[in-house]
Amino acid sequence: MANAASGMAVHDDCKLKFLELKAKRTYRFIVFKIEEKQKQVVVEKLGEPTQSYEDFTASLPADECRYAVYDFDFVTEENCQKSRIFFIAWSPDTSRVRSKMIYASSKDRFKRELDGIQVELQATDPTEMGLDVIRSRAS
Repeated sequence: MANAASGMAVHDDCKLKFLELKAKRTYRFIVFKIEEKQKQVVVEKLGEPTQSYEDFTASLPADECRYAVYDFDFVTEENCQKSRIFFIAWSPDTSRVRSKMIYASSKDRFKRELDGIQVELQATDPTEMGLDVIRSRAS
């Protein structure tokens, strides 16, 4: 189990599931949660490959912070099928200040544990991570 600079550990399962998403495309998305009592980042939810971006955004709580990884498939202007792995730091305005601080201070360390992230997004409300934003950042 890796130890984050903020004192947050990263559960091994986080890295294993991310590797499965990246290498085998076993999941469409992964939502990670910080368990404050155990002081560690854990996997909260796994999205099946058939699930949509709407399913992904619906799995993020409206008033709690989360980290998430999303495997975005798209077609380029040259008609090539491509994929980008997004890291999303979800920190809604309505979440607790303490929670925002913990997630902010642990983010870079946690992100380093997940080797292969291509695009990072910070979102405080759903419009900041809409599908149009994802599309524009993917290309």
